[in-house]
Amino acid sequence: MIGLTLVALFLLALFAGMPLAVGLGLASVAVLALAGFDQLAVPTNLYAGIAKYPLLAIPMFILAGMIFERSGVALRLVRFISALVGEWTGSHAVVAVLVSMLLGGISGSGPADAAAVASVMLPSMIARGYPKGFSAGLIAAAGSTAIIIPPSVAFIVYSVMVPAATVPALFAAGLIPGIIAALCLLIPALVISRYHGYGHGERRQRPPLGKSFFEAIWGLLAPVIILGGLRTGLFTPTEAAVVAVAYGAFVGVVIYRSLDAKGLFRVLVDAGELSAVVLMIIGIASVFAWAGNTLGIFDAAAALLVAFHSSPVLMLVSINVLLLVAGMFLDAISIFLILLPLLVPIAQTMGWDLVWFGVMMTINLAIGQFTPPMALALMITSRIAGIGIEETFRWVLWFVLAMGLGLAAMIIFPELALWLPRRIGLG
Repeated sequence: MIGLTLVALFLLALFAGMPLAVGLGLASVAVLALAGFDQLAVPTNLYAGIAKYPLLAIPMFILAGMIFERSGVALRLVRFISALVGEWTGSHAVVAVLVSMLLGGISGSGPADAAAVASVMLPSMIARGYPKGFSAGLIAAAGSTAIIIPPSVAFIVYSVMVPAATVPALFAAGLIPGIIAALCLLIPALVISRYHGYGHGERRQRPPLGKSFFEAIWGLLAPVIILGGLRTGLFTPTEAAVVAVAYGAFVGVVIYRSLDAKGLFRVLVDAGELSAVVLMIIGIASVFAWAGNTLGIFDAAAALLVAFHSSPVLMLVSINVLLLVAGMFLDAISIFLILLPLLVPIAQTMGWDLVWFGVMMTINLAIGQFTPPMALALMITSRIAGIGIEETFRWVLWFVLAMGLGLAAMIIFPELALWLPRRIGLG
């Protein structure tokens, strides 16, 4: 009964329009009071939830992503990829996906990636005859792959909650599925563009390849430095985030000279506000998870689900449907914090590899970020395009289907995620 009360209060708060952190906090405090626990458990567990060294990487990667976005790195990457791909029917759809992949290797955040690419790519795509709905849907889908491609903020949170899955192992495991996800988006994007003849609008001179490469080299080096340093053991994931911030600030201030003291201060303020929101959700969700675990709610629910779904296949299908629906309404980090205490015991009972399970969850949640009706990334790109989110539906459903097939391939063939970590000694 107490478990139903916890879940019911949380859902009631969400339906009432309360912020996620407020809903989690109210439900936790009320249930702990009903169960007779000392309310000092709330601030104690809130602090314990965020006082973890790996979580320091989150505000640093958020700051790094904003610095690279506002220093002009995204614009220069677009010019370079455009010079590399050329001008032909559907070429700018390819550019949008490839640039999103590259930026995903810097920011680790799907919505931030989608916003950066949309700001640069949408005007040029619309000028070349691509519909606004198609362009916004494609960029939202491509930007969502940022939480799969390392470095990923979602992987960092998963690792904190599931210590058996280390951050380096998750980063390595996400690389091949991230590339497959991008390929899954490229195929329908190209087919749709070629079928409708998108890209025959305003034509511009192809940027010089050598010059555009030289201008974009600093942005291209960022993922190499971050992932190379992690692979060689030069720095930890948290230190990699700090290196990314220092490198981005150097590029913006010294190389491109697009950031001055005022611009840096504005970036610090915006990154601080966003980081505070994320960490507050993490802290309060930790109280929610502690309440559920202490009262035995999650273990009982996991045992019930395992008994109900004796087949691992049926269990996988049920979990993926649950994650997809949740991903339509909440961001990946929030879903991890709410559902992992329930899902990890199930995964352990089924004997699933927890690194593979984390990648599977993350891909599913990436799909949810651009799946209607309330997809976060889709809302951002639609707003930038100046259209209603409903104008993207007829296009984005093809991308949902394509990435769903990629997710199915990763589930059927776990080695797509596990081969690389094992190959480099992390599995």
